[in-house]
Amino acid sequence: MKEFSWKVFSVTGNIDSYLLYREMEAADAAPEVSDEEDEAGQQVQPPVY
Repeated sequence: MKEFSWKVFSVTGNIDSYLLYREMEAADAAPEVSDEEDEAGQQVQPPVY
């Protein structure tokens, strides 16, 4: 889908296609965070009652 968006942008100059491409590019570059880790990479501890 990323390559398709770039191809559409390069042929048509459609800004929406470029923005979609950039959004997918950013998603590829962002590290995935699991449910058990916060953004700092620290293990999330369940609350103790």
